Amino acid sequence: MRPLFLSFIAATPLLAQPAPARLGPPAPPAPTEADVLRRLAWRSIGPANNAGRISVVVGIPGDVMTYYVAGAAGGIAKTTNGGTTFRQIFDKQTVASVGAIAIAQSDPSVLYVGTGEGNPRNSA
Repeated sequence: MRPLFLSFIAATPLLAQPAPARLGPPAPPAPTEADVLRRLAWRSIGPANNAGRISVVVGIPGDVMTYYVAGAAGGIAKTTNGGTTFRQIFDKQTVASVGAIAIAQSDPSVLYVGTGEGNPRNSA
């Protein structure tokens, strides 16, 4: 039994075949994480303050692309493209915060704005 086992081990290298040659050019190296991050472009994601506290969001019924956003730091921003960009429409007033917005049913360009924040911070 032992001579048969040794002959099998000795014949095993003869059964191995070289890998087939690759066709075409070699594959490019995989991109690094830094390469992927360099290709990202910055874009506006809407109004924010340093704490990022949004107090109210309200949209125009029937218009999914237009809505208003107000923050705890005051001011109201409007988007007409579903939130891709925003334009400030109420940020020069002496109001500390905006806590409510209502859109007039008779005219969607008329807004009723309530000042004050319903959930102030401890430092306020």
